[in-house]
Amino acid sequence: MAATAPPLIPADVRSRLRGLRLLPQRASGSRGSGMHASRSRGAGLEFAQYRAYEPGDELRQIDWKLYARSDRFFVRESERESPLTVWLLLDTTASMAQADQARRDWTRLDAACALAACVTELALQQGDAFGLVAIGGEGLRLVPAGHGLRQRDRLHLQLHALRAQGRWPAQERLAPVWERIAAHDLVVMIGDGFDEAAIELAERLARAGRDVVHLQLLTAEERDFPFRDGHRFRDPETGEELLSDGATVRADYLARFAEARRTLDARLQAAGIRHDTGFLDEAIDAPLQRLAGRRGGRGA
Repeated sequence: MAATAPPLIPADVRSRLRGLRLLPQRASGSRGSGMHASRSRGAGLEFAQYRAYEPGDELRQIDWKLYARSDRFFVRESERESPLTVWLLLDTTASMAQADQARRDWTRLDAACALAACVTELALQQGDAFGLVAIGGEGLRLVPAGHGLRQRDRLHLQLHALRAQGRWPAQERLAPVWERIAAHDLVVMIGDGFDEAAIELAERLARAGRDVVHLQLLTAEERDFPFRDGHRFRDPETGEELLSDGATVRADYLARFAEARRTLDARLQAAGIRHDTGFLDEAIDAPLQRLAGRRGGRGA
């Protein structure tokens, strides 16, 4: 008899999630069919304005008569009430297999999957659609957006099956991201924040009208650098190794790492991307709770 996979969300975390809401950054106005569905511009009945075409817009929204006159694509927008679609973009490259020596059975990917399950729970509570795109060495693994408990089960099965391997794929292999994720969808990216291509994707999604949240996961050892003696450091994606004395390089490492985090924070803030960093020795939902606190309420 096959062993049952452990729950992705512990009972105490699930209890805390009941007090959170997953709010889009651009939300405003009245309620629609999701808990926070807001007045937004979309493919409704009453015409509001034109805007330039963005990747992910439906072809039926293009005004072809205006295209014939201007030789440019424009989309007709109207005021409508719309529920939210939440997309989870998970980094499953080899670096996500990293764990702390104090807890080798709890990897960065384990934490990422648990955090993704938390976001799924919030979307489920609110009646919103949610889907998954896992990006790693094998390319993309996709769970199309859907609603309800069966959708949550499908997503949980995929999360349990994920493995950390390989490197971030070439840009041309990311086409399904643009085919599936529409303008104004909420994108929650979860990874270590070390891949330049992943950060560039977050910035491109934000520029194209997607509401992006970036959740970075780091080990406690990356934060504290507790190594004191000779240690062999290995890059899991390139295989490069560095043999060094921990005590000698500790101060320089901590200064450089802090500067790298400040640079990433500033870069994401400039792009309008909400961001938080979680650590493997924290509660799974800590990044979501901090984001909620910075909004001044219980919205993540």
